Order: sequence, then C-alpha cells, then structure tokens
Amino acid sequence: MNVVVQEWERVLVYRDGRFVGVLEPGRRSVPWLRHRTVRVAVRPRLLVVPLQEVLTADGIAVKVSLTSTVRVGDPRTWHEAVEDPDAFLHAALQLALRDAVAARTLDELLTDRAEVPAQLRAAVAPTAARLGLEVDEVALRDVVVPAELRRAAAEVVTARAQGLAALERARTEVAVTRALANAAKLVGSNPGLLQLRTLQVVEAGGATVVLSADPAVARAVATGG
Repeated sequence: MNVVVQEWERVLVYRDGRFVGVLEPGRRSVPWLRHRTVRVAVRPRLLVVPLQEVLTADGIAVKVSLTSTVRVGDPRTWHEAVEDPDAFLHAALQLALRDAVAARTLDELLTDRAEVPAQLRAAVAPTAARLGLEVDEVALRDVVVPAELRRAAAEVVTARAQGLAALERARTEVAVTRALANAAKLVGSNPGLLQLRTLQVVEAGGATVVLSADPAVARAVATGG
C-alpha cells in the first residue's frame, strides 16, 4: 500500500506488532499484509500549566502559571514509552514550577522571572527525553500576588508620589522666597529699579500707580504699604 507522509508528521511502521521503521515525509510504499502504521505529529504544540497556588520561601501564597512549547523529538519513544506523554510532561512541569517558586522569596520570584523558565526547562529535560519529547520554550505566564499585598503596593506608590509632589512644592516655595529676597536686596541697593518697575506696571495697565518724586512714597505704594 502507498502511504503519504506529510511534512509535519512521521509514520511508524509495525509488522506483527514489532517495530520496523519510521517513514519520512513523501509517498512511501508499505506492504499491506501483516503491517500496521501509526501517524505521529511532530510540529510544535502548546502545553499550559494553569494557575496554581504555591508558597514562596518567605511564606507568601502566590498563584503562578506557565506555558511551554513542546514537540516530538523521537516518534517511536513518544508512541511506545507511556500511555499519555503530554500528561507526564505536564506533571513534571507542574512539580518543577512548584519547586522553583518554593525556593525563592516573592521579591526574588518577581525579579527572576526571566531566569525561572530556563531553570524549569533544564529540570524537565530528562523527563521529556524519556518521553520522546523536546521542550523548546518555557515562559511564566502569570504571577498573581495576594490582594492585600497589591493594595499595600498601591499605597506605597501613592505615598511616594505624594511625597515627591510635596517636595517639589517645597522646592518651588524656597525658590520663590529666594527670588523675593534677592529682589528686595537689589531694590534696597538700587532705588532706581523700583522706579523702573513702576513704569513697567504703568505700561502693562490694570493697576493704580501713584507717581511721586519721593522714592519712599513710590516704594510704599508699590508694596501696598
């Protein structure tokens, strides 16, 4: 019989229950008598470990999940080793994830999000090899911290923002006070500057100005005294 093998699969051939060989992509001829074929998809697929609650090293309960891209590396081993290879790898990923989280504090877990996947991939590689699988990529999908910690973090951010705003206001007030003090020194040492300022106010309009030959009178009016 003729068998067409697609690019994304391999075909195992058995004769009387014994393994004969693997058919590569293309049109192949297989004796029909006493032979059986098994198609195995070898293209990558996604394996998801859903949210599960784990205690960190500092005793905080977090919920974590991950995704993993896996593919069949050895079609014969994948078909013959166990009943459900993906379920075995799923369990191995789940246990490795729990171990990785339990070995870190919450701060370390959040900081090492880029390093944890590499550790998980190395941890499950031997199991994957025994199943005929290869793990191409592992990624932490979610790290959910308790609600009270999220609220506390939000309060810290708010307090920090309010503190920065208060500091900026204080700096502005100091700058204004310093500018006024410098202006007062200049006016004190140069009375003519006050007369110049008076003329600028007259030019701008919108103010009542009293002109006097006596600088003291002009200074009193300009300052509201």
